[in-house]
Amino acid sequence: MLLNQFRKLSPRLQGILLLVTAALLWSTSGFFIKGIDWNPMAIAGIRSLIAAFVIRFFFRNSPLQWSSSLGIGAIAYAFTVISFVYATKMTTAANAILLQYTAPVYVAVLGTVFLNEKPARADWITLASVLVGMALFFQDQLSPGGLQGNLLAIASGMSMAVMAVSLRRQKLASPFGSVLWGNILTFLISLPFLSSGSPNREAWLALILLGCFQLGISYVLYAIAIKQVTALEATIITMIEPLLNPLWVVLIIGEWPGSWALAGGAVILSAITARYVLPALKSANDSHPLPPA
Repeated sequence: MLLNQFRKLSPRLQGILLLVTAALLWSTSGFFIKGIDWNPMAIAGIRSLIAAFVIRFFFRNSPLQWSSSLGIGAIAYAFTVISFVYATKMTTAANAILLQYTAPVYVAVLGTVFLNEKPARADWITLASVLVGMALFFQDQLSPGGLQGNLLAIASGMSMAVMAVSLRRQKLASPFGSVLWGNILTFLISLPFLSSGSPNREAWLALILLGCFQLGISYVLYAIAIKQVTALEATIITMIEPLLNPLWVVLIIGEWPGSWALAGGAVILSAITARYVLPALKSANDSHPLPPA
């Protein structure tokens, strides 16, 4: 029944909802990864291997359409995943997340050049508001240290932008291919690290959940959504991911975030809702007006 209601929505609203769901799944990474006592690259590799099987299963009837965009997107995906792992190890988690999520700035430039998707003034205002909100959100956790880690996090944001633009360039083809081969490439790069210890049964369960849901299904949704929204919109909307991480802490541990985090989260959610969600809902209502009483 829910699926039928979803199909009645406009393609744009469908894309927005899929991106929000993908961000929700991405946000579970910290919760699961913290419980796995293994090399971070080994975790990333096995997680990506499982995700690759999930993605191929969901798109089993969709042929791969090889192109330069597919290859560039796959390399950018793998670099994003790996560089973020190392950035998190070399600087604070807050620094790594905040600097990686400068990606929309690069998407705005790359999207204009390669996609002819020029951001409107409202998009720039939304982007500025979201970046301010991110700074507020991590106000109590930011650190000036870890220069190499900070640089890697910035590089991760750049590669995330390249990935988003590459997937958007395949909107009429098979954007899932970049994610599929990006996960395979990540696994191949991780092979030298797999011999560093062996996870226990609980860790394997966490890895399966990570691969299937946090990475696999989330990118299935992202690959579908990127056909319905611009690359910039996809990148800004999924910036709610860092906000959702504390949600798991609240639900599982009962620990509430501080006032700065709440203020920053309110700014981000308000900006995204006002710019993308409300107009999409209004458009959907205009297309399907209520019958007269």
